[in-house]
Amino acid sequence: MNQADVTKLVSKLRITVPPAHRKLRNVEGPEGRLNKLRKTVTGLIKYERIELNYKRGDEARQYAERLISEAIVHGDCHKPTMEMADYWLLEKELVHKLFKVLVPRYENCNTTFTRMYKAPRPAYGRHIEKSVLELRGNPFPALWNKQANNRLLIQNILLDAAKYDYRQAKYAEMAEKIGKNEAKNEDTKPQKDA
Repeated sequence: MNQADVTKLVSKLRITVPPAHRKLRNVEGPEGRLNKLRKTVTGLIKYERIELNYKRGDEARQYAERLISEAIVHGDCHKPTMEMADYWLLEKELVHKLFKVLVPRYENCNTTFTRMYKAPRPAYGRHIEKSVLELRGNPFPALWNKQANNRLLIQNILLDAAKYDYRQAKYAEMAEKIGKNEAKNEDTKPQKDA
């Protein structure tokens, strides 16, 4: 078998995978760690966007990427892929979603299947790094606005209307002051007898 054929057998992940797994603390030990990751991958496939601790999200992202790439490469007729999907997805109806919804969505995708954003830190309290992990193409509004200065966003339309109303009120005040000043000047101006 030449090298070109071997690369088709192993799925290529589009994210960097560290050589050793993260140490996610759990009282149940390594089995509890895997159960946490299984719940996270199940939640990601089910809800398509979840918020969680950064380390746990980054670790679960690797498993979700691998699960989706194996499903795309081998399909639902491949027994090891079905066993892997059955292991990682705790709700069995999500196996159907994986193969019937997500695989067609990502078949021609050249980028990663997931996105991960760092969530803002709270001003007070414990400083645990939070993140948002989501599947690409989910039905929710985008978290990151590509056009920060878009005039058609609702908040920009409302701000423009408020600015316009404020300016109109100021112009009316200025016109009223000018009118009063002119009236005073005419009253105090001495009139010449003709």
